[in-house]
Amino acid sequence: MKEFLYLIRFPNLLLILLSQALVQASLLSAGINLAGIATPGFLVLTLSTVCIAAAGYIINDYYDIKIDAINKPDRVVVGKSIRRRPAMFTHMMLSFVGIALGFYLSIPVGLINIGAVLLLWGYSDQLKKLPLIGNLVIALLSASMLLVVAVYAGKLNKITISYAVFAFLISLIREIIKDMEDVRGDASFDCRTLPIVLGIRRAKYVLYPIIALFQAFLLVVIFHPVTGIGFDIYMLLLVLIPSIWMTVKLVRADRKRDFTYLSNLGKFIMLTGILSMLLIN
Repeated sequence: MKEFLYLIRFPNLLLILLSQALVQASLLSAGINLAGIATPGFLVLTLSTVCIAAAGYIINDYYDIKIDAINKPDRVVVGKSIRRRPAMFTHMMLSFVGIALGFYLSIPVGLINIGAVLLLWGYSDQLKKLPLIGNLVIALLSASMLLVVAVYAGKLNKITISYAVFAFLISLIREIIKDMEDVRGDASFDCRTLPIVLGIRRAKYVLYPIIALFQAFLLVVIFHPVTGIGFDIYMLLLVLIPSIWMTVKLVRADRKRDFTYLSNLGKFIMLTGILSMLLIN
């Protein structure tokens, strides 16, 4: 069971549940409406999203057995604790359930779920090996995880779109950093990720403007007249300043453990940014 929970990245699935619950409870209503997350439709929506995300993690590990044996040999599950065929079967069943539940809710949600499954498959098979394209795919999927809640509710608004932009940018930053972290294993199997094509130093030159854009976006949000002082202070201390620290650490990062630290810092920024939904009203 422990190996399976790692395979489906259980902590990441909890973050997805939290993110969608906060969108439902905070962004789609005036004030915080916790009753909204207990409605049958929303529960089915989150289940479909979790199924597709879990399936995506499984298929990614399925294709990355040899690469992961170099990048993270102590964490390889597929082919060791869980055989490849059962892993693929589980992926297909979870994908089917996620798509079916999506169409049960509505055609737009079903189409979004099909798109997510196809992108996750393409990412795991080929797209992650290409410079920047795989990073953009994961960033887009991170944004769609939030947008699908608003699409289902029929309440797509500027605040939800802003959080989707936040998720897109921080996910893009973190995915590029993760490529830097895994450059040794990726290079051994002819991957063409950004750090492999340009080298670590030049890949940083691509990453700096993206981080600067992310920070500019945060400043626009913080100084927006609609947001309150509590929200602004929170975003400044727990999102913007950590992103500045990320830039400082990135300048001197040159070892795997440096990029592991930066990747975890990116996850922290994503979590604190998502939690800010509790203050937006």
